[in-house]
Amino acid sequence: MKRFLTILILLGGLVFSDAVEGIGAPDSLYLVKAGYSFYDIYLPPDASEMTSANVDTLRRYLREVAGIDLPVTGKLRGERQIVVEIGESRDHRFITEDLSNDGFVISTEPGNKKLFLTAHTDYGFQNAVYTFIESYLGCRRFSPTIMVVPKRPDIVLQKIFDRQVPVITSRMQDIKDPSYMAWHKLNNRDDFGLFVHTFDKLVPPEKYFDDHPEYFSMLKGVRTSHGQLCLANPDVFRIVVEELRTLMQAKPSATFWSVSQNDTYVPCECDACREIDSVEGSSSGSILSFVNRIADEFPDMTISTLAYQYSRAAPKNIRPRPNVNIMLCSIECNRSRPLAEDPASIAFVRDVENWSRLTNNIFLWDYVIQFRNLVSPFPNLHVLQPNLQFFVRNGISTVFEQGLPNFYGEFAELRIYLLAKLLWNPDINVDSVMNDFLQGFYGGAAPHIRRYIDTMHAALQASGEGLDPFGYPVRSENGYLSPDMMDVYEEIMDRAEEAVRDDTAYLGRVRTAWLPVQFALLEQAKASANGKRGCFSRNEDGTLKVRPEMDSLLEVFVRRCKEAGIPRLWEHGITPDEYYLSTRTFFDESTKDHLARNKAVILSRPASPKYHQGEAAALTDGLRGWNDYHTHWLGFEGEDMEAAIDLGSPQTVTGIKTTFLQDINSWVFMPLAVMFFLSVDGEHFRPVGEAANAIPVERDGVVIAPFDITFTPTTARYVRVRAVNMKTCPAWHKGSGGPAWIFIDEIIVQ
Repeated sequence: MKRFLTILILLGGLVFSDAVEGIGAPDSLYLVKAGYSFYDIYLPPDASEMTSANVDTLRRYLREVAGIDLPVTGKLRGERQIVVEIGESRDHRFITEDLSNDGFVISTEPGNKKLFLTAHTDYGFQNAVYTFIESYLGCRRFSPTIMVVPKRPDIVLQKIFDRQVPVITSRMQDIKDPSYMAWHKLNNRDDFGLFVHTFDKLVPPEKYFDDHPEYFSMLKGVRTSHGQLCLANPDVFRIVVEELRTLMQAKPSATFWSVSQNDTYVPCECDACREIDSVEGSSSGSILSFVNRIADEFPDMTISTLAYQYSRAAPKNIRPRPNVNIMLCSIECNRSRPLAEDPASIAFVRDVENWSRLTNNIFLWDYVIQFRNLVSPFPNLHVLQPNLQFFVRNGISTVFEQGLPNFYGEFAELRIYLLAKLLWNPDINVDSVMNDFLQGFYGGAAPHIRRYIDTMHAALQASGEGLDPFGYPVRSENGYLSPDMMDVYEEIMDRAEEAVRDDTAYLGRVRTAWLPVQFALLEQAKASANGKRGCFSRNEDGTLKVRPEMDSLLEVFVRRCKEAGIPRLWEHGITPDEYYLSTRTFFDESTKDHLARNKAVILSRPASPKYHQGEAAALTDGLRGWNDYHTHWLGFEGEDMEAAIDLGSPQTVTGIKTTFLQDINSWVFMPLAVMFFLSVDGEHFRPVGEAANAIPVERDGVVIAPFDITFTPTTARYVRVRAVNMKTCPAWHKGSGGPAWIFIDEIIVQ
């Protein structure tokens, strides 16, 4: 009796069948048998360097898989050849033009003596090569450094006619590794001359504003250099055209030029700009009117502009010129439900549909990770496919899925891999592709990792919560990251670790997959403080002490982040070491005693109830804030802060300290100044010092700064602290004219 072993690798509907022993079906193509092959590769004599290089890639993987080295020939022969066809099918079985730039056909001839790799372009042939390597040789590339190349003495193919032409013709992610991109058929564009947020580059305010403020946005009757351009000004049009001509001459290979709003709000409110926007029902009206005129000056170029935030809605009447590209962005959307099914995303869905009625030249910019906390749970894998299918239904053929240019963040390799497969074919069987990845990437832990993913996604759906690219895990402590669910995740991950305990590579990947929940546990423990799952317990005298398990968790989390090569925990910064220092400081400072600790506080104006329930006691509870203003900070919106503390009895006071936080992307600024006062009787206060702000108001990112004074020993019972708020966001800020926040931490009296 003959034994047969058939291995089926399913990927996007493709099947590879390998009869390891015995004789295959009558129409089998024996490419390699028992480590030997009668085949060679026909390469047309006029083949390009790119095609020759991809033939070498195919040969290399055949060597690695089966140990054979197929020769290359410039002569066609009757049978037993791999035939490279670029530009035409020699037996006219099909028209290669129909394959467009990216598509290909992998096929066998009747009788299965020849294997054809056919494409219309060199790039399409490259896609054919990598598809053959993956789908028919069984190789996998899970990341730039993690691959699976099976070894087998036989490669036996059944009858094949595999035609693939992607509906998304520009498939982009934030990936920089060219070989990974080639393998997964990503085609990040290299024809950009200018790329997004270019108004300041084209008309620099430092060059023009002093002499020509009329070139820039008007806000509440005043021109500002930190907003946008006045697109109704004829000189602005002239300057942009001249600058583009200069840039195009310097970079003649570029064909894609962005003329687009800065990354602020503040559209121009002059009468001419407002009139256009009023008629069109959107700020995109004045932008598109301007960009169309620019496009007319450069008919051989693509002029791109953003439909982003305030300009996202399509205009009512103006249509983009054929060479105008609309870069439509989904940054505000919820990621817990598919866009087309989510009531919270109905405005964006309408914008997609409206723009699609105006043009088919849309660049869809989608966001797929949590930028504010990269190593934090973000269960959005279930929305990737339906969202891409929604884009395709609306005729969108250019999609950029923005993650990060490096492989870190929650399930980075898996998310990037799935997106690459979906960008090529939005209708793949996602479950099969995910399971295939998990098995190859996590080995014996794969079923547990899949259970962990499914359990968290189900918990999110049951909670009804949204997912925000700028979210925090503390917000979900009563939902999908509740204590009960965290216990479930921990039990699953314990089993995953145990399943691969003896394999250091798989074990390291499982531990990296566990980092997001460890991060969430730390953040929730910091927020809970001395609560049930908090990071502190109380000493007999009422002061706090750090729970040993929290010390241990912090050490393990930071060490494993560094072992995994994770450089930062936030899009714009915070290295694992900086996170350690910040959390360590929170632990240590919160356990220190001072004269005002747990003393009564009276606020002259109430704090916002959005943060720490507005409780004045947050200023003397001993708990320090960190770079998340949501926790252990008191916020004051558009108002000064004034707090009076009763020390309970006269005390000798030598200094007063406090800290404030700035996060301008959240409308939070440092106070202009902080004044300090002392009193014996609670009625008559005398000033003892003032601390001025030293942090530039334009400084981006999260900044925590001290406002401290020291003085000669003074007897006092009452302490008053007053912080001066700038009241409104600066004219250049995206929240221009809106209320500015200040956030204050513990008031420490020494």
